[in-house]
Amino acid sequence: MVGGGPAGTTFALHAALAGLKVVVLEKDRDIGVPVRCGEAVSDAGLRIFHDPDPRWIRTTIDRIRLVSPDETVIEFPLRETGYILDRRIFDYDLAVKAAEAGALIVTKAYVNGLLTSPDGVCGVTGRQVQEPFQLRARLVVGADGVESRVGRWAGIRTQLKLKDLESGIQKTVSGIDVTPNIFEFYLSSSWAPGGYLWVFPKGKTMANIGLAINGVFARDGKAAHRFLDEFLEWKYPNGAVLSTVAGGVPVAKTVREMVTDGLMLVGDAAHTVNPLTGGGIISGMRSGLLAAETAVEILKNNLRPTRERLKAYEQKWYKIGGKNHERLYRLKEAIYRLTDQELDAIAHRLVSVPEDQLSLFKMFSTALRTKPSLLIDVARLFTGI
Repeated sequence: MVGGGPAGTTFALHAALAGLKVVVLEKDRDIGVPVRCGEAVSDAGLRIFHDPDPRWIRTTIDRIRLVSPDETVIEFPLRETGYILDRRIFDYDLAVKAAEAGALIVTKAYVNGLLTSPDGVCGVTGRQVQEPFQLRARLVVGADGVESRVGRWAGIRTQLKLKDLESGIQKTVSGIDVTPNIFEFYLSSSWAPGGYLWVFPKGKTMANIGLAINGVFARDGKAAHRFLDEFLEWKYPNGAVLSTVAGGVPVAKTVREMVTDGLMLVGDAAHTVNPLTGGGIISGMRSGLLAAETAVEILKNNLRPTRERLKAYEQKWYKIGGKNHERLYRLKEAIYRLTDQELDAIAHRLVSVPEDQLSLFKMFSTALRTKPSLLIDVARLFTGI
């Protein structure tokens, strides 16, 4: 297993529980650091895997606030409770659970290549605390994030088109006034072109504030950090920045091939991030679980992990989440084409709707009046066609 994030440790936990010998190789010195994430999850999604531990949760979210380009505010209750996690604790605890199940966790282990045989991938090479190593394995799992090289080394096409990669930056800001139970999103080309800006509270005086802008817009010369700095200077000029993280966010369809002979990809490495929201914790964990189930079925029966056998994992992914993932991708492309004028028009229509009638579905259906071309994708998304 290459990578010790939630997708990787979820695979490790379930594979180890089933009796497989699992080694997790994490390049950083600590699991859960650095945090490259808004840290938001849904209660229902988290409960697929674990009962929420209060230690993991900084705030509980039950409302959403959307701010249009002219600062029209739309606010309404969420139908599903969400959380802002403390990823340092959450990721660490997932690794502990995997280790307690029997997985070996190795940090500061930088993988720099694959071992191959005529039958496919059969291990990895790397350095651990400056010492070179070779580790042979019946199956290699790439959970090495958006920067993943494991798939490319194995011949899987993981490259992203510029329009399918967002440049993201987030700062944890303290000493500010925020409402602790509200997800807040700012939508405008002046705040985050081809993307959105978020304020995710971590209490009453602290929040993760970040944005992701589409790669097409980033090439125009204004980097993501400049957009974020301008927003903070306008909205929270007296806030204290405690940490800054930056990186690429894949908002693409899942990779065409998630497996090859002797190798599987999970999480960001397989592009399982929700292409509309950029959220990837739960979808990554789901891919890790499905991959583990397939690996156990094959390896416990002493079968060779060929591409054809491992494709059962791909089929499970597309059955559970992959089709909806592609609908979200189409919807993302349509929504990101909305102009600031169209976003304001949608917000103005929603202002008069009673709060108890507001929902994300209502927001999308209202958008149809402004952008009728959204009709097909919205209908497919919410009806499951």
